[in-house]
Amino acid sequence: MFDYDLLVIGSGPGGQRAAIAAAKLDWRVAVVERPDMLGGVCLNTGTIPSKTLREAILYLTGLDQREIYGQSYRVKDEITVADLTARTQHVVARENDVVRSQLTRNHVAIIGGTARFTGPHEVEVDDGGGRLRRASAEKIVIATGTRPARPPSVAFDDKTVIDSDGIIHLERVPRSMVVAGAGVIGIEYASMFAALGTKVTVVERRDRMLEFCDEEVVEALKFHLRDLAVTFRFSETVSSVEAHQQGAIALLHSGKKIPADTVLYSAGRQGMTENLNLDAAGLAADDRGRIRVDEFYRTAVPHIYAVGDVIGFPALAATSMEQGRIAAHHAFGETVHIPDTPQPIGIYSIPEISFIGRTEDQLTEACVPFEVGVSRYRELARGQIVGDSYGVLKLLVSPEDRTLLGVHVFGTGATELIHIGQAVMGCGGTVDYLVDAVFNYPTLAESYKVAALDATNKMRAVSRLSD
Repeated sequence: MFDYDLLVIGSGPGGQRAAIAAAKLDWRVAVVERPDMLGGVCLNTGTIPSKTLREAILYLTGLDQREIYGQSYRVKDEITVADLTARTQHVVARENDVVRSQLTRNHVAIIGGTARFTGPHEVEVDDGGGRLRRASAEKIVIATGTRPARPPSVAFDDKTVIDSDGIIHLERVPRSMVVAGAGVIGIEYASMFAALGTKVTVVERRDRMLEFCDEEVVEALKFHLRDLAVTFRFSETVSSVEAHQQGAIALLHSGKKIPADTVLYSAGRQGMTENLNLDAAGLAADDRGRIRVDEFYRTAVPHIYAVGDVIGFPALAATSMEQGRIAAHHAFGETVHIPDTPQPIGIYSIPEISFIGRTEDQLTEACVPFEVGVSRYRELARGQIVGDSYGVLKLLVSPEDRTLLGVHVFGTGATELIHIGQAVMGCGGTVDYLVDAVFNYPTLAESYKVAALDATNKMRAVSRLSD
């Protein structure tokens, strides 16, 4: 007889959803989590703190109001770390209460500590105070997440040389910063600190940033970051970082030296599996700590599942939640529908980027014909009202069946707007739905109708010439 029907290791978005989904099916469920990390990395050091920090920066700097009130407009002249963290601490505390409430009201047991396998169905939980507890379960879900990668060549001190987890512990807003890595996390933080007035230098080993995004959108983001005095060093690699009394020096492989108050190393993440004793469960992780799973998130051991960042791409809170739900339902024989439609990607840079489906480059490479419909915020009344003259929404439309092949949004509310395109794509709708739909006026959502009309007008011109 097992102690639980399902044991979830980790309480981040994936683990939390797996636990609650199983509890809703009336199974006995427990979650193992460190007492100070309920909600996982997402709630405590990752997604929630960083996005809250972004909102605080946008408000206090008045950045998104300067097109209306002038470039000198600011809500607060001297912005301190205390100003920024006050909002973050408030939101994290409230969200922690929400997570705890959701688990307890669904009768999910919370076991405080860190778990390690002692067998395929058993774990040993260390509460951090020397006390050990054993727990067994018929099914197990691993949702331990990831941590920032820390190469030995970088002298992290968590004050001057930091990773993304250390951002929330900064003692002051740095005057200058080197960001090593132009991935999603690196670009998000680079844009935030640039908005605060920090002189930011981004170093990226590739020849472009966010290479999975639409190139035109990325170029627009680069333009705005450069306008905030961000310097880019592409095709460069940070070979080592030296911490000094008054700051740090980033040494590049090319020989360049870049001094800065702070160096943020943001080049990859590592799955937190090294302390799980996976061998005892018959499992193994790759060199980046990731666990391989099938389409139902089963590992090589059929009764053990893994979800969230620990399984790798796309490593998003939104996708992790769905993975957790699917894993729990599959584990207990519930009918599972695996959607074949693409999932949205949101990048909380300043300004935002969000997209779903394929890019122009991907469609061109695959020899898939498409037409482009574009709407610019400056042409919308709402764009003028909110002071966003740079935003753009782009629709990629199939001229053959008029379905949407991709939607790309850059600007205010991009991560919200994308879901209209997601709904149309998910329901197999066509561009004609957007042409005929009536949108509230004035709204940014109206950009869908403008872009749809642009695409259909172009397709009509081709059809007219072809007849």
